[in-house]
Amino acid sequence: MERSVLSVKQLNMYVKSLVEGDARLAFISIKGEISNFKNHFSSGHFYFTLKDNDAAIRCVMFRSYASAVKFRPEDGMEVILTGRVSIYERDGQYQFYAEEMHNAGQGDISVQFEQIKKKLADEGLFDEENKRPIPKFPENIAVVTSDTGAAVQDIMNILSRRYPKARVVMCPVAVQGELAAPDMIKTLERIYALDNIDLIIIGRGGGSIEDLWAFNNEALARKIYESPVPVISAVGHETDFTICDFVADLRAPTPSAAAELAVPDSAELKGIIEKLQSNMCSQLRAKYNYCEARFDAVISSSIFKKPMEALVFERYEYLDKLSEKIFSLTDNAIKESEKKFSLLLSVLETLSPLKVINRGYAVAQSNGEIVKSIAQIESGDSLSLKLKDGTLTCEVLEKEQTK
Repeated sequence: MERSVLSVKQLNMYVKSLVEGDARLAFISIKGEISNFKNHFSSGHFYFTLKDNDAAIRCVMFRSYASAVKFRPEDGMEVILTGRVSIYERDGQYQFYAEEMHNAGQGDISVQFEQIKKKLADEGLFDEENKRPIPKFPENIAVVTSDTGAAVQDIMNILSRRYPKARVVMCPVAVQGELAAPDMIKTLERIYALDNIDLIIIGRGGGSIEDLWAFNNEALARKIYESPVPVISAVGHETDFTICDFVADLRAPTPSAAAELAVPDSAELKGIIEKLQSNMCSQLRAKYNYCEARFDAVISSSIFKKPMEALVFERYEYLDKLSEKIFSLTDNAIKESEKKFSLLLSVLETLSPLKVINRGYAVAQSNGEIVKSIAQIESGDSLSLKLKDGTLTCEVLEKEQTK
């Protein structure tokens, strides 16, 4: 008996009829965590994956039902869906067609993500003061990513185009699955042992939260924090955030952006250098013209044309004026000294004992000393009396103590 041969479409239609014919699959409710959510704004349809710890199923919610959802679905959100199971004939993919969606709380993956994020943040691994600046002109760049993805091609192409001088050390690793985080950790350890790496780029292309989950690994985050050189994290697309993004020195929205942030643009550098060269030449030319003008001015100055007049005669005049000033200052100083001397002489004359003698007084001396008290003299001693016009020698006959 000859068997009938079905087309792929016929097979898918048959399986679809079996699934849709099962009353138990026509109206059911399921609970899980949203992943890889996409909202097609043009059509208004929702496309996403619903998963739990053990399995996942693709889901569709058409616009007529999606418009009735009272919240904005997001990756990591745990929801309860009500709808039916069917087959998408073109792909042969069985999926859940949701008609109702209700928020059931935050999913396990998101909770785990927030817990790791808070723990490392509390320890200071995300602090801005720990972030290191990216070197302006890195010579050796280590790229830690898959060697088969589009990300590595984007990174390599941009690095070679923007800054071909940089040497790129390709470090292929697994970026998805259970072995990805340990693989990246071991690779980073080998890179840290090198002494010539200036910068590290670690990341991968886009994907669902499950695809990117290796970059939320706590041990990997701590290993990145230990890096002796700056690290750029380039995981997923612009809207994707992982723990590695927070702990790295710089987060790039995409792997391509990471390559652009890692190195300068050689074309721009060339333009800057040419501009600096032009400015330098202009300044040197202006300096030369200025010096030449000064030289011409000096050559044509009087000091070169008539050096005797400029150097000698002018100095003669200066010396004459200086001599006059010295004589004037000296004369003033002498006059000032004469005034002070006259004043002192006047004071001295006022205090001179000769002035007193001229008024009729005498100065008594005994053995060359002035007699100030009768206690110095005894009866029979000789005294000298100095008067204004001479000296008398006398003998003491008697002394009387004044009371």
